[in-house]
Amino acid sequence: MSTIKIELTKQSKLQDLDLENIVFGREFSDHMFVMDYYDGQWRDARIEPFQNISVSPAFLSLHYAQSIFEGLKAFYTQNDEIVLFRPQANFSRLNKSAERMCIPAFDEAFALEALKKLVDIDKAWVPKVKGASLYIRPLIFATDEFVGVKPSDSYRFVIFTCPVNKYYDAPVKVKIEESFTRACSGGVGYSKTAGNYASSLYPTKLAQKEGFDQLIWTDGKEHKYIEESGTMNLMVKIGDTLITPKAGDTILAGITRDSVLKIARDWGMKVEERNLAVQEVLDAHANGTLLEVFGTGTAVTICHIIAIGYRGKMLELPPIAGREFSNKVNEQLAKIRLGSEKDKFGWIEKVS
Repeated sequence: MSTIKIELTKQSKLQDLDLENIVFGREFSDHMFVMDYYDGQWRDARIEPFQNISVSPAFLSLHYAQSIFEGLKAFYTQNDEIVLFRPQANFSRLNKSAERMCIPAFDEAFALEALKKLVDIDKAWVPKVKGASLYIRPLIFATDEFVGVKPSDSYRFVIFTCPVNKYYDAPVKVKIEESFTRACSGGVGYSKTAGNYASSLYPTKLAQKEGFDQLIWTDGKEHKYIEESGTMNLMVKIGDTLITPKAGDTILAGITRDSVLKIARDWGMKVEERNLAVQEVLDAHANGTLLEVFGTGTAVTICHIIAIGYRGKMLELPPIAGREFSNKVNEQLAKIRLGSEKDKFGWIEKVS
């Protein structure tokens, strides 16, 4: 596949957007990329006006959750260039999810080319407001009209974008979850598949009724070890060491997570990817060595956690202003994205 058919919208919606007051995930750009899989190959690549998709009630994805997605961002640099942050890693992870969900692999280089064209066409939608960005959502879902448990023979690949601001307006409170399970070994916890997120909604809703913003998920076998936190991977700084649960078949291998770890190691910091027991965090809090707890993810970048709920008790964490590492790495990621810091890792991809 080498060509992408382009149909431009007749009327842009941009004039209706207040870029100073963006609600995350509610306003969508003018165009989307679409291609379909049938007869054994991906075909019919096109960029067309953002619009509703007509689906059959018998779509396999609606019944058996053959649906995967990704999330990444585009930014304006200080030199007025539009760049993507690590898009190759996102498409590689999407193909990994596709393999687990019996979805045919796609050409990652072609997908990146299509994404660049899409963002270039809708470049006016990339916000120049500080802290804002263009969020990009690639997704693939089954389109066979069939009621029966089997992999689909046809699929649709869509990429659409939306201007966004911060995911969370303030630092968050999280609860350590011990009753419900997000993922078990041998399952699909490492994949960005729709079912993972659907199963997390009810436990999260219960926690929010208690005044928490999110959950800290623990292992499905003993609820003894910390895994990840809702919309983000989790990291703690105990003493002089940055610790994060090792990515495996129950934990998403976050791209922001990987970026933070690479920067930390480049700075000479002591980094450990390993099992992180709940008790270890409790002990560190008790003895005053738990200095920082934060989440990492595309939507949140760095999200400070200010309190952890555990068995009816609330662990208050150190003030945000004094958190040396997480504040510094957040600034470093922003500098790399905005072009004020050299991209020594090769993470930035220019759109045009």
